[in-house]
This record gives sequence, C-alpha cells and structure tokens, in this order.
Amino acid sequence: MPYFILPFPVIDPVLVNLGPLPIRWYALAYIAGLLIGWWMTQRLAAREAFWGRRVRPPIDQLDDLLVYAALGIVLGGRLGYVLFYNLDYFLIHPAAIPAVWEGGMSFHGGLLGASLGIWLFARRVRVPVLAIADICAAVVPVGIFFGRLANFIKPELWGRVSDVDWAMVFPDPAAGPLSRHPSQLYEAASEGVLLFILLQLAIRMGALKRPGLVTGLFGIGYGIARIICEFFREPDPQLGFLFGNATMGMLLSLPLILAGLLFVAHAMRDKGTQA
Repeated sequence: MPYFILPFPVIDPVLVNLGPLPIRWYALAYIAGLLIGWWMTQRLAAREAFWGRRVRPPIDQLDDLLVYAALGIVLGGRLGYVLFYNLDYFLIHPAAIPAVWEGGMSFHGGLLGASLGIWLFARRVRVPVLAIADICAAVVPVGIFFGRLANFIKPELWGRVSDVDWAMVFPDPAAGPLSRHPSQLYEAASEGVLLFILLQLAIRMGALKRPGLVTGLFGIGYGIARIICEFFREPDPQLGFLFGNATMGMLLSLPLILAGLLFVAHAMRDKGTQA
C-alpha cells in the first residue's frame, strides 16, 4: 500500500441546475473543447506563413465547420461506444442509446464521426480535405484534455489498482475501496497537453506546408499515448481484457497509428502540393 493516499477531490458532476435542466461538467467539457478548438482553427487559418503555397481553409466559413465537427463527434462518439464497448447492453436497452448525458462516449467513434464531418465540409466549401483535416488535428488535443478532466470529475474510466503514492480511492462502488491510478489525468496530460505541444511545435517547423503531416502526427501520437495509458487504466468491466493484457482501447488505436504513418509518408513525398 502507498505511504499515503491522495483524497479524491469530490466535485458534483452537475455544475448548476437551471430548473429541471442540469448543467453537467461533462457537457461543459465538450462545449469548451469545441469552442476553443474553433477559435484556434481560425487563428491557424489566418497565419499565411504557416501554409506556404497550400490553399488555406476559408476563415469566414469555419463557423460551419464547428457544426459539422460537433455533430460528428457526438453522434460518432456515442455510436462508437454502443458498437465497440457495450453492444449487448444497448441491444436490450435501445432507449438508452441517446442518453449521452449519462456518459459513455468512444474517442475512436467520435474521431470517425468528425472525419466524416470534415470530409462533408471540405466538399461543400471546395477546399482540399487535408487542409481542413490538418487544422482540426492540430486542435483536437484541447478537446481531449477537457474530456479527460470530465472523466475524472464524473468519475469514470479510473485506473488499475496501484500502490503508487499518488493513488486515489474513487467514490464509486464499482471501483471498490482500493487505491487506483488516476489514469484520466495521465490521459489528459499525454493525449492532451503533451500531444498539443508537440503538434504546435511541428506546425511552427513547417508541418502545415505538407498536406496530411499534422493529421498523421496526431494519429501516431494519440495512438501511442493511448496504448501506453491503457496499461494504467482499468478495462471496461463489460469487456475486460480481450487477450493477454490487450484492451479494446489498444486494439482501436493500432489502425490509427497505421493511418498516421500512411499520412506522414504521403506528406513527406508531396511537399507543398494540394491534397
């Protein structure tokens, strides 16, 4: 056992009740991630020096991109959770599928939904799809950071049992009276803060001048960070370990890394052209 156990900072998952409408930290995390991400895409699109000869996303139409991305993230994230993580339950309780406020979102599903939204938006504004994908990839870690903090506040997706000095006992009967890794914070730091910093550094070194490079770096970086964090995160109880120590999160991250490598290879072959 650790020398001491950090007390879990119990925070009411509902920030405030507006009559019958509860305003939850979980929803605010998504809103904050989307709004800050939208603001940052505008800043990136406005920096002509970052783009070289590439066609930049139209700044005056990025408001619409926010709508496309939000719908893709929410719908894809929920459907991904239903299909990848808890299909048996939702086949029995289909009425629970729309209840996103109760938690249960898949990052990989949300990424697929957002990718579809990006593709549709790019076709509508007649801009190369990788130009839209690259600026979105650059700001996604912001949303991941807020989302993992919301997981911590809820609390959900806690870590495996541990005796490290910063272990916590999460106030949920399912977690048991055992000290665990605060894996949500590990993910906020690695998939959010660290990945954001690395992508911003890459952009300042000219990554946006190569179509698909930022997208590829995001896929590789997130996939690796997620796999590492899965070694500290308790598997979803309805799934457990798939084989050996492998989890669903690890398995879904492997194609993301592969796709990232393909994007990077494409970018390094095709400097400064349109795609």
